[in-house]
Amino acid sequence: MTKKIILGIDPGTIVMGYGVLEIKVKKPYLEAMGVLKLNKFEEHYVRLYHIFDRVSQLIDTYQPEALAIEAPFFGKNVQSMLKLGRAQGVAIAAALRSGVPIFEYAPLKIKMAITGNGQASKEQVAGMLQRMLHIPDDHMLPQLDATDGLAAAFCHFIETGKPQIGGKSFTSWKDFIAKNPGRVK
Repeated sequence: MTKKIILGIDPGTIVMGYGVLEIKVKKPYLEAMGVLKLNKFEEHYVRLYHIFDRVSQLIDTYQPEALAIEAPFFGKNVQSMLKLGRAQGVAIAAALRSGVPIFEYAPLKIKMAITGNGQASKEQVAGMLQRMLHIPDDHMLPQLDATDGLAAAFCHFIETGKPQIGGKSFTSWKDFIAKNPGRVK
């Protein structure tokens, strides 16, 4: 039986969400999901340590083949962006320490992969994941950060299952033309 594990992370300095998908014969199953609550720690650097430690524990426990992480989106508050980037960085560092390949996905791409709508709400993403993975109501968490982490893992599952033509991937028709000038007249 072919089996692989994908760890998904929704980085945050107040709440970090995570989800673990187990893929058996090209079908995804929920292995685990949860949150790391960091608001009890006042010092930002202590929060970063706990993010690194928890991601390291998740990697040690589940032995993922990939880490799918949500990329920070650009906001108006520079300090918030800096803190979020640091949270993402320490999660990535934990994966690098263990030799786990990292795949970063924009929030819009994750929402699009799950719901078909890049502007979907967190609740819509959670509901769709619950239906697709057959997650019972009593296993759903009130913190949507957990399903956001799971969504990153599910997005990676979908992305790795896409067929690639000639070993190349394309982001648009313009990209295809640029990479294949001899095929266009």
